[in-house]
Parts: sequence; C-alpha cells; structure tokens
Amino acid sequence: MRQPIVIAPSILSADFARLGDDVRKAVDGGAGWVHFDVMDNHYVPNLTIGPLVCKALRDFGISVPIDVHLMIEPVDRIVPEFAAAGATSISFHPEASAHVDRTIQLIRSFGCSPGLVFNPATPLEWLDWTLEHLDLVLLMSVNPGFGGQKFIPSTLQKLRAARQRIDASGRAIRLEVDGGINAETVAAAAAAGADTFVAGSAVFGRADYSAVISDLRVRAESAVA
Repeated sequence: MRQPIVIAPSILSADFARLGDDVRKAVDGGAGWVHFDVMDNHYVPNLTIGPLVCKALRDFGISVPIDVHLMIEPVDRIVPEFAAAGATSISFHPEASAHVDRTIQLIRSFGCSPGLVFNPATPLEWLDWTLEHLDLVLLMSVNPGFGGQKFIPSTLQKLRAARQRIDASGRAIRLEVDGGINAETVAAAAAAGADTFVAGSAVFGRADYSAVISDLRVRAESAVA
C-alpha cells in the first residue's frame, strides 16, 4: 500500500549556526518530516549529531515527525535517548546490530516507529525475517557517511523489489530513499516505488525552500499519478 508522498529534508545540510530557524523555514515551506543523519565516526567515517539536537528542535517548536537515521554501531544504547528527545521514527542498519529483531522491538517499546536501512550493497533478504515488524524501509541511494553524493542508479531496481515486498505484505510500510535526491532523480525514485524522499543539499542549499519542496513533491506525485 503506497503511502502519501513525504519530502523529508535532512538537517545534515542545514545551517547549524541558526538550525532552529532553518528547520522551521523548511517545515513552513512544506517539509512533511525532518530527517536526522546520525553518524558516529565508527560505522561511517563522519561524526554529526545526537539526541540533544533532536530535543533542542522539539523545544524550539518543531512539531512535524522527526525521522532519525542511525548510522552508528552499536545501536541499542542510543535508542532510548532519541525516543526521549522526541524522535518519531528510528531506523538502523542491520549490520550494526547484534540482534536485529531485538533492536526493532526496542525501538517500538519506546513508542517510535522502527525502520531498517539498506546500504547499496546490502541485500533485501533481511526483510524476509523483519518486514512484518517494520513501519519503514529506507534504501540508501549513496554509500552512507557524507552528504552531497550522486544518486546510484541501481537503487531503482532495488526500490522496485522493496515495493513488491511491501505491497505483498499488505501493511502500511513507508519506502524511503536517501541520497542524491533532487529534481533530476525524484521522479524515477517515485516511479520505482518510493513514497518518502530525503533531500539534503537539494533543499537547504537553495534560496527558496518552499519552491524546491513543492517542485520535488509535484515531480514525485506526477510520476505515480
């Protein structure tokens, strides 16, 4: 069951000197979610943000869903902190958890929607054992760790395969794509099955957030109309 289109700007590309204002500008411009790229300089070669930033945005008044993507290892210790800080959904990489099913249950036990993230070379077979417990499947269309990378075209085939699995499940599971999403790639990703689109520099790197977000949404919706 395909869900309504959501554009989820990644704050990795936002102006951290005025983060609250920048995120609010994106939300006012039509962002349905706010996406958090959490990196640990261990699982991926970069270091970014933690639960304090999530809580700060909630305290600032950001009320839309906060979509936390954990690129960290191990996973379980930080889940309760992000849940307490106001995360709506928490996704993680199966390679980063010693017990994937246990981590999924942990996320849900704290009132958040669990998601599983697939790197470009990670097989979808993990879904054979987890899909019925997930609310979100996130496919990386770049290798994780850095913003501003180019979309990997083979992700389209993987999106189609993931969409088939989700539709066969009969459950309202979101299919999210992250990496190189912009005006040139969003329609193809939507046609392949994605309904949730993470866009970093494509949004925060522009002067008019509202115009960019609207354009991305229209292109995605037109591809599946």
